[in-house]
Amino acid sequence: MNKLQIIQVESSRDKKRFLEFPWILYKNNPYWIPPIQSEQKSLVNYAFCPFYKKNECQTFIAVKNNEVVGRIAAIVNRSHIERYNENIGFFGFFESIDNPEVSHLLFDAAFGWLQQKGMKIVRGPVNPSLNHTLGLLIDGFDSTPYFMMTYNPPYYERLVEEYGFRKSQDLYSYWGNINMLPKIREKLLPISKIVAERTGATVRSLDKRHFMRDVELFLNIYNRSLTNTWGFVPMSDAELKQMASGLRYLIVPELAVAVEVKGKMVGAAFVLPDYNPRIKEIDGRLFPFGFLKLLRHKERIKRIRVLSTNVLPEYQLQGLPLLLMDALVPKVLDWGIEEAEFSWVLESNRFSRGSLEKGGAIRNKTYRIYDYPETGQDSLKAIENMPQ
Repeated sequence: MNKLQIIQVESSRDKKRFLEFPWILYKNNPYWIPPIQSEQKSLVNYAFCPFYKKNECQTFIAVKNNEVVGRIAAIVNRSHIERYNENIGFFGFFESIDNPEVSHLLFDAAFGWLQQKGMKIVRGPVNPSLNHTLGLLIDGFDSTPYFMMTYNPPYYERLVEEYGFRKSQDLYSYWGNINMLPKIREKLLPISKIVAERTGATVRSLDKRHFMRDVELFLNIYNRSLTNTWGFVPMSDAELKQMASGLRYLIVPELAVAVEVKGKMVGAAFVLPDYNPRIKEIDGRLFPFGFLKLLRHKERIKRIRVLSTNVLPEYQLQGLPLLLMDALVPKVLDWGIEEAEFSWVLESNRFSRGSLEKGGAIRNKTYRIYDYPETGQDSLKAIENMPQ
């Protein structure tokens, strides 16, 4: 059958086709990094994921001539609805050939399903929430993304906006070279000394003897520190434990610091080596031996992503983030890091953007979150005649 079909994914065969489609779409793209296959299964609810204890996800594929030509996931995040008192649904894991008919029918199907769940506005892409990968890349296509950042073809922006999506928020990544650090340290050091004297705060490295405890403390600070951040929804205890379990293998203790006041951890910063070249080498497959190839000789990785610098809300106006950054600089130099990316930074976060730009960091990529203000009644037609 040559007719384009949108299929609501239910069978094992269609789940496999959903997961494998990016490998087909990006076959000849030198910049694309494959996702970790086992993680993708979890994030779209094909395998256990604590996010879906409370939330829902429905995936769809577009098929023509018995070949998959697109995919999308519709996501109901009940924690977001409760926190912001708004019926916003989300889309994610969107991939499509350069064909508006395909992308528009995928959006129709996803939004029709969300509308049946009572959603009035659709936001995305998020995969599946702001605590995971998100955003549509709209500039910076000529380089590979850093670890846990997204990549997509330039034509996605056109497909999304032709449907009727409009910008909700941009997120930026900033690039820096090791040669910039001495100058940054020169600026940070006198200020950080004043902050330490005024607050009595001290900085320490991650405790290798209590590694898992510290990782969980780091994530709890992350969870509590972003309460006033646009669109943020705290992770549940189960989500935190799952993320901590994964990060314990990825975090390098020597590249993580915590700030304490009166013996209490009130802030943390950690960077992750850019594992993406290794993920590409193992083609996203951790088993049977990919896991070992991914994690061995971490000291040979010379690019990092500055993932998180967070301070509890009640301490955020005391200058403690400067202490954390000042403590990270010598660690990065000792490790022999050559390049770093600070990502992601909300366009509305003027303080972080200003600090990075004053320090000489270069904005190298922009990711966009879109809103579709009202899901039209016509989108329900995609559900009514959908093959099962």
